[in-house]
Amino acid sequence: MKKESQFDLNLAKLALKTHRFEYELGPDFFALFDQPLVEEGRLHVDVELLKTERLLTLNFHIEGTVRLTCDRSLDEFDHPLDLREQLLVRFGDEAKELDDNVLQITPDTQALPLAQHLYDYIGLALPMKKLHPRFQNEADDNPAAPTKLIFSTRPANEGPDDDEPADPRWAALRNLN
Repeated sequence: MKKESQFDLNLAKLALKTHRFEYELGPDFFALFDQPLVEEGRLHVDVELLKTERLLTLNFHIEGTVRLTCDRSLDEFDHPLDLREQLLVRFGDEAKELDDNVLQITPDTQALPLAQHLYDYIGLALPMKKLHPRFQNEADDNPAAPTKLIFSTRPANEGPDDDEPADPRWAALRNLN
């Protein structure tokens, strides 16, 4: 990720109270990252930060759409996102990540970068199987539904229990089983 101060919170100037911040994430935001997880989207982020003497509590509300490519048809489509995340930041002797959503920073830290956290929250909210909305309700997602046969080498007039193959040259191959 490239350095971007637009998504850094200046902690030195914040009083001990609740603060609110808003961000608009668009093509410029996604261009900051070299990873191809999400390349395009339009999202609105509301951040509520509660600053106390020992802890910062950041509550994120991310809402909008990201552009995804369908795994089945390779068509692009807009996928809606509406998620809420929380990040806890405590003060300690050294800067380190204690857990997925818990950070420790030194008391003299001037700025808290949020861009990578926002990108990670968006990436984790994406579905594993990216299907265009027209494929969302198909029967293949239901394991109890009968399977559709897409392609078969058997002629249409030949049933599955026929003993003789369509071409006698294949008879020797049937005996290999």
